[in-house]
Amino acid sequence: MNTSAVEAPLASAPDLAGLEPVEKIRRRWPMLLGGALTLLMIGALAHELFGSGLVALSRSVPTNPLFYLAFALYYLGPPTFDYIIFRRLWGIPLDGMAALHKKRISNEVLLGYSGEAYFYAWARQRTQMVAAPFGAVKDVTILSAIAGNGITFLGITLALPFGIDLLTAIQQKLVLGSLGLIIATSLPFLIFSRRVFSLPRPTLWWIFGIHCTRLVLGSFFIALAWHAAMPQVSLMVWLFLAAARLLAWRLPLVPNKELVFATFAIMLIGQGAALSDLMALIAALSLLVHVALIAGFSLHSLLSRKSQ
Repeated sequence: MNTSAVEAPLASAPDLAGLEPVEKIRRRWPMLLGGALTLLMIGALAHELFGSGLVALSRSVPTNPLFYLAFALYYLGPPTFDYIIFRRLWGIPLDGMAALHKKRISNEVLLGYSGEAYFYAWARQRTQMVAAPFGAVKDVTILSAIAGNGITFLGITLALPFGIDLLTAIQQKLVLGSLGLIIATSLPFLIFSRRVFSLPRPTLWWIFGIHCTRLVLGSFFIALAWHAAMPQVSLMVWLFLAAARLLAWRLPLVPNKELVFATFAIMLIGQGAALSDLMALIAALSLLVHVALIAGFSLHSLLSRKSQ
């Protein structure tokens, strides 16, 4: 009898066994990606903190407690509203807030949307919670961008008649051109919404409303923090500047958005040195909270592994 047909599978057994580590790596890729992004966040935060962050924190800080309360509400807004969204979509536990904070920090200190990659990897590690997280993460991210564009468009239409004289002719053309791009980048998602989005339409509208609420409240709280630090400027003026800040960060044709906003703010209220110090302080405080949270999350994760 020819035994080659029987012996062939036995000969191939070592090769099949050798494929097992590759399969394990495939299953562990979300953990590896999350760990790599966490290390990158730590490195970027350390670079910024020891760069200009400590310099801004060494300057005089506001003594009004309302400043720190408003800043805390402003800082906690994005991950909190994201938690509300994913709590309804997936029923994520409270410890999901840590992943959402890392998502926000990654987006701010690393490349844009790197936070979404981290959060997707976090969700993939918890397949018992959600089987296919990509569709929901994609829909929430796209709706966040559309909500930002919508609030920006509304802010431009309301603020431009009052502030257009403060802009140069070139800046006016950039703002109007950026307005056209904002509309153009949002229209495809609206026209082809049935093919783009995965979630039911009522859920999409609810998520869109949550994002709009987050943007409006975030602008209010940052304006309140500014007002608490510089009470000589009225809250209404700060609200106007908060809208201008939101617009500046969403304008695609403006290369240096922070400079455009700072120039506009100084022209509106003056006090250039005090305003620059205040903006630097807000950025440094955000960076300091980023560092504290990443350190706390990393320590908690380390202690949890040791206790297992």
